[in-house]
Amino acid sequence: MTTEVPPGTAPDEDWLRLDRQICFSLHAASRAFNGVYRVLLGELGLTYPQYLVMLVLWEDGVTPVKRLGERLRLDSGTLSPLLKRLEAAGLVHRERSARDERSVEVRLTAEGTALRERAARVPRRMLAATGFTPEEVGDLRARLDRLTDALDTAALEEPDPDHG
Repeated sequence: MTTEVPPGTAPDEDWLRLDRQICFSLHAASRAFNGVYRVLLGELGLTYPQYLVMLVLWEDGVTPVKRLGERLRLDSGTLSPLLKRLEAAGLVHRERSARDERSVEVRLTAEGTALRERAARVPRRMLAATGFTPEEVGDLRARLDRLTDALDTAALEEPDPDHG
């Protein structure tokens, strides 16, 4: 027995094709980005997650570890080893906050601040690698931000069907 499919929709099994999965498209694009970043950031002695930490510090200056984690969507178990490696490389310094002993703040060293000038070339080189215009990249980023917000909201609202 076959069921009729309304025009413009695909049977359920078609939705299970790999080439129809937005998650896979995002995963593949992320891996491709990481490959290009690996080359560009290798010239700076940074990994991609370390680069993200440096971007926040170049933008915000002295930042509590908790705030870094929030901005980068990383938990402390992931962030702490990153910060240890950046500190060992002489790019950042961590210290307890004078205002709140429970809080650890991260600040750039002179070497970390100086690295910003060399890193300024990375976004332009990434733009060139995409083949997109700045407007297209801006549109894509806005759509991805909307997607992230929608998924964050859905994750908060949707009960897990397997766990009632």
